[in-house]
Amino acid sequence: MIHQFDTIIIGSGGSGLYAALEASQRSKTAVLSKLYPIRSHTGAAQGGISAALGNVEEDRAEWHAFDTVKGGDYLVDQKAAEILAEEAIQAVYDLENRGLPFNRTPEGRIDQRRFGGHTKNFGEAPVRRACYAADRTGHMILQTLYQQCIKNKVAFYDEFQVIDLVKEGNICRGVVAIELATGEIHIFGAKAVLFATGGFGRMFKITSNAYANTGDGPAVCARRGIPLQDMEFFQFHPTGIKGLGILISEAVRGEGGILRNKEGDRFMENYSPTLLDLAPRDIVARSLVTEVRAGRGIRGDGRIDDYVHLDATGIGKETLLAKLPDITGFCQTYLGIDPADTPIPVLPTAHYAMGGIPTDINGQVVADGNGTVVQGLYAVGECACVSVHGANRLGTNSLLDLVVFGRRAGRHIGGYVKDVDAPRLSDADADPAREWLKKLTEGPSEHHGGHITDEMQTLMMEKVGIYRNEQEMEEAESQVQELRQRYRQVRVQDNSSCFNTDLLEIIELGNLLDLSLITAVSARNRKESRGAHSREDYPERDDDAWLKHTLAYLEEDTVRIDYKPVDISLWQPKPRTY
Repeated sequence: MIHQFDTIIIGSGGSGLYAALEASQRSKTAVLSKLYPIRSHTGAAQGGISAALGNVEEDRAEWHAFDTVKGGDYLVDQKAAEILAEEAIQAVYDLENRGLPFNRTPEGRIDQRRFGGHTKNFGEAPVRRACYAADRTGHMILQTLYQQCIKNKVAFYDEFQVIDLVKEGNICRGVVAIELATGEIHIFGAKAVLFATGGFGRMFKITSNAYANTGDGPAVCARRGIPLQDMEFFQFHPTGIKGLGILISEAVRGEGGILRNKEGDRFMENYSPTLLDLAPRDIVARSLVTEVRAGRGIRGDGRIDDYVHLDATGIGKETLLAKLPDITGFCQTYLGIDPADTPIPVLPTAHYAMGGIPTDINGQVVADGNGTVVQGLYAVGECACVSVHGANRLGTNSLLDLVVFGRRAGRHIGGYVKDVDAPRLSDADADPAREWLKKLTEGPSEHHGGHITDEMQTLMMEKVGIYRNEQEMEEAESQVQELRQRYRQVRVQDNSSCFNTDLLEIIELGNLLDLSLITAVSARNRKESRGAHSREDYPERDDDAWLKHTLAYLEEDTVRIDYKPVDISLWQPKPRTY
């Protein structure tokens, strides 16, 4: 079946919905999603969306842009960070005007709280910059944008898994998807295609990511010759629930929560004397692991699964229930504790991909280090790399990235499609996808992907995690290659066509294996420590050799590395102290 639209959006999270909302005002637009839209992972974002509104204390967009660059350890493209910070203010007010129920100050303004790495006067002290709707900010953004898209008559194709990109030379013509309800192949032709498929934290054993976060967009693009940028940088959030990885929002620390070791000491005083528990996430995560390795975790055995306490008892029950109700509920449900009375056991959890599909500031995908645009192809959100997060994302900048660049991409698409002819597609455009599915569904079914998934997640967690070294990353690369070879023998156990989740999981596993290989190779290649990429054998940042973006091309069973320059036009790199 062939469908024809002006614009196709892949993914129904915050960035996809905002892009669809803008594009639909000037083009016939459809959203494809393997989930029902309001189940997208944007809904899991808790703490807030940053904007220098200055509602609680003085703040400036310039300070926000600087914090973003510094927090990203100077791998951030600085003009993109400037756009992010300057357009944040209007973006938040637009969400408010569309109905988002932000928390309020006594005067009725949007309330704001502190978050890690956000400062006043270029690092002088923490600042209240995070606008929030209790600890359900992402959920509220998702609901608000979905309602607006329905009002704007955006077409939704829910529970469609995209498996291939239709690309002719340097021009995108559409996508191929499988309808989960029937198992049928659909071809979607479009003048513009935008990927907004989210992250790929499911390559790691312990993660805050939903089961659906399997990197579908980046993997499809990589297999079609598009490089992936800065894949070595994957953020581990310092406070996941011990043993589960479910996120305990940074908002807890923003409201006064304190990280403590087994002695009860506030150990962040030793690592970040200015920002303390609200230092950038890479610093806090490494500090936590350092405490555990030194035997100062709560168990004190120095093992990788030891943990520390997040002490929220000083915040008060009333504030916890008013401003952090979901977090309070998580602790009661999963841990059987009340955070008002008992410290929360936490350890780092794989959280956010700074790398992804390379784009310009309008969301257009670029194919090389010279900025060559792939005509008609866009990407936004966590699956993309613009790059506003550099080597380490600041908390609350993810939701901001979604709305600022989702809006910019949607508007650019609206102008682009007016001057482009509709592509002509045929049933043959789906043949490569059919061949792939045929390999997964035909033949003996003695090999299943479950063990491969578990092995991949464990080795990535242990060998390409918070601390890295040459030997372990080389082993990870070799073992991922072995898993990819085994994957070629995997066949579905369930041959039904209606909601075949077995087939879906095998497709997702293939995507994760490709991204794991690209991540491991990119990490081993970068011989320095910067942001979330922390190498024990190269502990220092090396601007002379490595102040550049990585571009990784997947070529069958190898990964070819190239580079592109970093925009440092506003602030020159300096040592990163907090």
